Amino acid sequence: MSLLRTMSKPLQDNICESQLFERFYKKHAKNLHDFLYYKYGDQLNPQDKVQEAFIKLWQNCSKVVPNKAKSYLFTTANNLMLNAYAHQKVVLKHHKQPLKTSTNETPEFLLEEKEYHQKLQVALSKLTEAQRVAFLMNRVEGKRFKEIAELLDISVKGVEKRIYGALKKLREDIDEL
Repeated sequence: MSLLRTMSKPLQDNICESQLFERFYKKHAKNLHDFLYYKYGDQLNPQDKVQEAFIKLWQNCSKVVPNKAKSYLFTTANNLMLNAYAHQKVVLKHHKQPLKTSTNETPEFLLEEKEYHQKLQVALSKLTEAQRVAFLMNRVEGKRFKEIAELLDISVKGVEKRIYGALKKLREDIDEL
């Protein structure tokens, strides 16, 4: 009976071992960055939040079992981004960003580019968060449905439904605008 207990007990009860932590970092750092980038954009510096999340994981490594480490990491990083977003809202209330003063593009090109960008942003904002994240992971990053399913912890069918739903909604919204 004691042999059975030792076999079912996990090899590591935390993620503090440096080689295990390093492998974990190499496996999840890029995916975490991409997740944050797709969800929040580049303005909040997702790479910094990835590093901060890994630092918090290391600081709390004795409390985090390996099979919960990914969830802890993604939740921590997401919370860091939410805090940065809230801080940015306060900063923007008190500070206006300077406008770009010169460019080589024609005014017509700039206007068309601005209008297209606005249409795209409006259309993307109308997607559900689930559709937007899956769509951007597929179309911008080039991830396959199976990779997205693993990252989001859903089925491949779920990923397909989200992306196809996003495409349908984007077509409708952009044509409408």
